[in-house]
Amino acid sequence: MTPQRNTGAGAEAELPEYAGHYRLESCLGSGGMGVVHLARSTSGLKLAVKVVHAQYAKDREFRGRFRQEVAAARKVSGAFTAPVVDADPEAERPWMATLFIPGPALSEHVKRNGPMAPAQLRRLMAGLAEALRDIHRVGVVHRDLKPSNVLLAEDGPKVIDFGISRPKDSELRTETGKLIGTPPFMAPEQFRRPREVGPAADIFALGSVLVHAATGRGPFDSDSPYIVAYQVVHDEPDLTGVPEELALVVQRCLAKEPEDRPTPDELMRELRSLSASYDTQAFIPAQRVMAGGNGDGPAQEKEPSAAGPERKALKPGKAWKATRRRVVVAAGAGVLVLGGVVASALWLGGGDPAPVGSTVHGSAAAFEAWQAEPVATGGSGMPQCVAGAGKLLCFRSGLAFALDPADGRLLWRHKVADERTSGSPYLSGGLLLLPTHGGRKVEALDPASGASRWKQDMPANQVMEFTRSMLLAVGANGLITGMDSASGLTRWTLPVSGGGTPSLSSFAGDPLVYAASTAADGTGTQVTALDPVTGAQRWGAGLTGDLQPVGSADGSLFLLSVDTTAGETDAVVRYTPDARATRRVALPVPRVAPGATVRGDVVYLLSAGGSLEAVDLESGKQLWELQTSVSRGSAPVADDRHVYFTAADGRLLAVDRRRGTLVGQTPARLGTNSGQVTAALPAPLLLGSRLYATAPDGTVFAVDAADPGDW
Repeated sequence: MTPQRNTGAGAEAELPEYAGHYRLESCLGSGGMGVVHLARSTSGLKLAVKVVHAQYAKDREFRGRFRQEVAAARKVSGAFTAPVVDADPEAERPWMATLFIPGPALSEHVKRNGPMAPAQLRRLMAGLAEALRDIHRVGVVHRDLKPSNVLLAEDGPKVIDFGISRPKDSELRTETGKLIGTPPFMAPEQFRRPREVGPAADIFALGSVLVHAATGRGPFDSDSPYIVAYQVVHDEPDLTGVPEELALVVQRCLAKEPEDRPTPDELMRELRSLSASYDTQAFIPAQRVMAGGNGDGPAQEKEPSAAGPERKALKPGKAWKATRRRVVVAAGAGVLVLGGVVASALWLGGGDPAPVGSTVHGSAAAFEAWQAEPVATGGSGMPQCVAGAGKLLCFRSGLAFALDPADGRLLWRHKVADERTSGSPYLSGGLLLLPTHGGRKVEALDPASGASRWKQDMPANQVMEFTRSMLLAVGANGLITGMDSASGLTRWTLPVSGGGTPSLSSFAGDPLVYAASTAADGTGTQVTALDPVTGAQRWGAGLTGDLQPVGSADGSLFLLSVDTTAGETDAVVRYTPDARATRRVALPVPRVAPGATVRGDVVYLLSAGGSLEAVDLESGKQLWELQTSVSRGSAPVADDRHVYFTAADGRLLAVDRRRGTLVGQTPARLGTNSGQVTAALPAPLLLGSRLYATAPDGTVFAVDAADPGDW
């Protein structure tokens, strides 16, 4: 592709073709720091990629500001912001990719359609208040909230552009005498005391944005920025045209002194009182009173106590730190689930892997919650783990390692020749399989010792899936190859009809593998159910739409339907092959890149932006929806009581499966590289009442799944 070119004054002569591995398709706009491009991920997800202007890429101040922008956007976790997908602040041309939000900027909407109606204004104000709550509670001040930085998406306003935002713990400060912001939407203290700007400045900006949305102009209007600055500091705002029921709330936002302005939560309460039919109250979990708490406010969570001396690794001799906290769980059985896909378990040690979806017996009743962190690996990213041979088997930054699931002790390590993986490690054929070298090789390790058993080169441009005993790979030609995982030897090959390169999926409790091939125009999908051991076809079906299998239960296959034009998931589909019956349930709001898990006839979806919902295929309706305020989450997993998932900041969250309410979450575990974006978000591992998860700081930890309120 020829590099993109811009025309017009000030345009860069030549724009880059790629940012990282994202191909840039078109220019969405240009600002002071960089150009924003429309791009797509490998899976087709639409992204907005901001690339710093070439002339600023060598400027230390601008690089520092861009690193701050990435760190601030990365810390913000809310349903009313654009989640960061990837970033590289150290690239020759620094860049950051966020989810593309379809919808106009507020400034464009008002210019094209005129002032908003009162009901629209209430929804806008509530959405922005909730966005600021999410931004401020992670210690970030936006400092440049204005109509062009508010996108009007179908599910509510989204706040973008953290280019001059400032985390409270940031070392980057405003230079003396330098004015940073947009005068018509700046607070008085930004002119008077720029080094003392806090969250209340964003509330002032919110008030100005609401006046603009209600009238088409600002509360302080002039062609001269100097006059605007004087008016902001000294004059009363002009609220002519603001609906009467909102004018008092907006006036409070525009108070001259920061302490006189309402907080985001106070704003939502006031808006709720204005319109009982429009509930702006977000779920805020009640504070648990712990030892030392007096019940008058949030109690301080106690640090877990140390659990004896440091654990010693077997071969390298490096230390493994582990802290534990005693909890009690019921002894007995559980099924190990990894993101809705089977992870064969060998909890009893030795022998062949347990059958897919089989019941695996846990150990004694007493269980101590623990946290283990490798202290000598360095690197970045979240460890990805499976379970087998009575161990947690994990991979991170070129190091495979095994932990004791009872207490987090390190049992062995194995250095992998290449630290790049194309997916999670898998237990198959009694061995731990690691895709390396960008998916071009697979190395098999003995889960008991970490010793290498075999290595195999894989075809280029292939997609892999692992079952209890087989490794399945499909190339660009659509040919599926079945390899014996215990030996690495090819057992069968099979061409699959349907056109294009099929995807492969397998699920807990289901002995079949599903190959799904979608037509080029997205109008139909051919699904073929295969026996992974022999390659024999068990059934095939041509289904309507662009569909992707996400789970199976009670003889039915569950799929997500994607609108090929918008690239969003718009429905959940259940196909029952015995009856040749298809049931389709449309989602109330199309979702971006949801992860899904199936429990009975209910599909739980966690979408980019943090919306978690339950869709019942039997009744044909959405049971509930919860805005979790998680910008990016793993695929969810579920048991009889809860739905669990991991956030990009390392939090593990639990939601009541029947009511759709948040019931517990662990602390964030970002570590020292808080500005980096974690590409892969492994789903939690669920084994009976034990729940295992990982975090960006490298920790692997275990908690009691039965009592999320005590996390």
